[in-house]
Amino acid sequence: MNVFYFLNEYIKHPRTVGALMSSSRQLAKHMIAPINFEQAKCIIEYGPGTGVFTEQLIQNKHSATVLLIIENNKQFFHTLKSKYGSMKNIHIIHGSAEYADKYVQQYKIAKVDYIVSGLPFTSLPLATSEKILQVTREVLGSDGKFISFQYTRLKQQFFQSFFVNIEVEKVLWNIPPAFVFTCGE
Repeated sequence: MNVFYFLNEYIKHPRTVGALMSSSRQLAKHMIAPINFEQAKCIIEYGPGTGVFTEQLIQNKHSATVLLIIENNKQFFHTLKSKYGSMKNIHIIHGSAEYADKYVQQYKIAKVDYIVSGLPFTSLPLATSEKILQVTREVLGSDGKFISFQYTRLKQQFFQSFFVNIEVEKVLWNIPPAFVFTCGE
């Protein structure tokens, strides 16, 4: 993906894009590492941006696994739609992670196993972050895992108010380095 394309979207929407450049492939590998692709029936991705994590999810998922991709940025949505929109069991939604429960109902998904998030929780309004994580907990139930990356550990305590178990891993091969949070019951 063109660096200038991503940078342009960041300049126009800094609170929701949250980074100057796309995530590294190394970070993407760490983000999908906790996923059991053999058993996953449904994976949701919040804020895929240019699709670095999306690409890894598609390459590793079974053809029967449903992938819901939720992107709020109109430009990124159109790019993702043109790239992945015709693939089987992949649904690209122009909307907000705040309504993940409604999208799950819309696509008649019985159970969500994983939610992978590229959302910048440190720059999102607190009420929006709380709504997203509340809906995320409801959608995942007791068995699912929420996997998110952040550039600092500032939101770790915030995540702990929604999830009992949190594992944190630092990924140095990203600009800037990032922390991967794997959250569950």
